[in-house]
Amino acid sequence: MSQLRPHLQQAEFIEQIRYQMKEGYKILFLEIEEQTLAIAGFRINTSLALGRFLYIDDLVVDELKRSQNYGQQLFQWLVEYARNNSCEHLSLDSGVQRFAAHRFYLMQRMSITSHHFSIEL
Repeated sequence: MSQLRPHLQQAEFIEQIRYQMKEGYKILFLEIEEQTLAIAGFRINTSLALGRFLYIDDLVVDELKRSQNYGQQLFQWLVEYARNNSCEHLSLDSGVQRFAAHRFYLMQRMSITSHHFSIEL
């Protein structure tokens, strides 16, 4: 996860994860021989626009293990989890600079359905 969120220090990261878990955040990871290869953070939400949906906050494969289907395995598990939990959609936001991630999402048959706007406060 530190490869995706390098701005967080370990103690701050753990505190933040615990806080988010109180709000329904869950962590999924793929481990082989005690080595974590891919990780996802997600939650189920409901909104007027989407109904019940699974939102992926974080999805990352170890930079040395990419293109070996680990991300796809996690993604497919998340799709099935969403279906099994009566979600109508699965969604995520991705930074505009993350071209490789965008290719991956498009290969997973995701569509670009909106623009995300934000302002730092």
